[in-house]
Amino acid sequence: MSYRSILVNLDIDRPVKPITNAATDLAVQVGARLIGLCAAQVFPSPFALQTTSYAATSATQRMYKDIENRIEEIHAEFRALTADRVESEWRTEMSGPTEAIVEAARAADLIVMAAGEGAQSGDSYRTADPASVVLHSGRPVLVAGNGRHAMPVKKIVVCWKDTREARRAVADAIPLLSLAKDVTVVSVSSEPDTSLRKSNADVVSYLAHHNVRARSHISKSADETIGLLQFVDQSGADLIVSGAYGHSRLRELVFGGITRFLLDESGRNRFMSS
Repeated sequence: MSYRSILVNLDIDRPVKPITNAATDLAVQVGARLIGLCAAQVFPSPFALQTTSYAATSATQRMYKDIENRIEEIHAEFRALTADRVESEWRTEMSGPTEAIVEAARAADLIVMAAGEGAQSGDSYRTADPASVVLHSGRPVLVAGNGRHAMPVKKIVVCWKDTREARRAVADAIPLLSLAKDVTVVSVSSEPDTSLRKSNADVVSYLAHHNVRARSHISKSADETIGLLQFVDQSGADLIVSGAYGHSRLRELVFGGITRFLLDESGRNRFMSS
């Protein structure tokens, strides 16, 4: 398995350079082309919705023009940053960025995006929500730590729990795990038993057959999330790989403990599949 195309999202109000450099660095490492995407949508103000006046129409047109101008600026910066480093493609959409990413995901093997302000990132008209992208894109998502200009993958921690999502994440992450020098498959249980050890051993063996050298680590803790986070903090990992456990309930996204933490965290690079 390999990544041939990586989709990187560029939020219209965020700095372009860090996420573009990080995605380009990753694309160079895995030999993939890079698809840049910037999408935004005009916020339908109550005034514009309630009137058909010339003033309201003009205001809306100015907002559209402002978005178009900003996207052109982002494209120019993206082109300058990627030139002579990686094959690239550019896409724009005048729509909600989360929806635009989910749609464009069909053209890529991996999505790279910046961290949101928590799992719900706020302005859905201008800012993509990593949580929704992870659950709805059908592709693995690498959420870059804020301000990161590179994407080192030398030391990786795999947060393992024997679920469909975790199995998917391990398989999806093989191109990155293959680049790592240090891979640890970590599980947490209040009472580690033989079945847990066998589960970890199977993952280590699976990775070995893909030429990934990994070791197993089992932590004993009454709280799975706390135990995993303590290990991750102590590991100094470049990247965390995890399944994303979540579902929609009453128009809200509900997540498991470790998934919620990884979505809310802003300083770490994390790779998630669902």
